[in-house]
Amino acid sequence: MPTIFTHSFTGVAAGIAVYDKTLPKRFWIFSVICSIIPDADVICFKIGIPYSHFFGHRGFFHSLFFACILGSLIGVLFMKVREKGWKQKLFFAVYFSFLIVVHDILDAFTNGGLGIALLSPFTPKRYFFWVTPIEVSPINPEVFFSGKALFILKNEFFWVWIPCICIAILYRIIITKRKFING
Repeated sequence: MPTIFTHSFTGVAAGIAVYDKTLPKRFWIFSVICSIIPDADVICFKIGIPYSHFFGHRGFFHSLFFACILGSLIGVLFMKVREKGWKQKLFFAVYFSFLIVVHDILDAFTNGGLGIALLSPFTPKRYFFWVTPIEVSPINPEVFFSGKALFILKNEFFWVWIPCICIAILYRIIITKRKFING
């Protein structure tokens, strides 16, 4: 998996891309939470659930199904957007689901582990993408900070941070241009 820093950064970058002055402060909190929430499944190690189990690390909680369910719940229930109605709630549902899916996609680009159960609960098969350029980060902080941190963060900066920054800037330019044209 990429580091928690990189997963959090994707939430911030996506937030910057769609930023609107009317967005509540909790938008930023949920953006970061959604970008890291699938990795809460590491708790399963502590309660004896093995990595390869349905609920193990990178299992069900890294699936597209889970992303859609949780993202929709957060978008509809927690954002409490009354003044803009269902279109705004739909936007948030899609946005937060997207952030969770981005987490899963980034994990599928890493070079370690058993793969990602993207299609769970429909199949237990775990997947990686055809290229895996992102260095997998150790789950144990002691191992991470024992000397691998700089190498892993440099790798993530190149493969994740720079593309996220470019996409966020490009999206902002498109939105700004569209608002300028439409008045």
